[in-house]
Amino acid sequence: MKMTPVSKERLTPMKKPYDDSNWREELKPYTNSKKELELLENGPKSLSQSWYMGALHNKWKKINGYKEPEPPDCSSSLKEWEQSIKKYQ
Repeated sequence: MKMTPVSKERLTPMKKPYDDSNWREELKPYTNSKKELELLENGPKSLSQSWYMGALHNKWKKINGYKEPEPPDCSSSLKEWEQSIKKYQ
């Protein structure tokens, strides 16, 4: 069985409605914690530090008023599904 790729296009990261290239520097004035300052300056060295870094990034987004977009409504009901199936019977 030969496998063919679905798409030849390269996946690109999601476009953000804000510039977060300098978020670490922008967050420094909002913290007094030596641990947080060291993490912001040197970056994470372990998995748990990367989780903490993610929490700091979310804190920065909250301070600046950036919100994640609402996820799309993908809900459906069994009744809708049964009606859609009837056209194939």
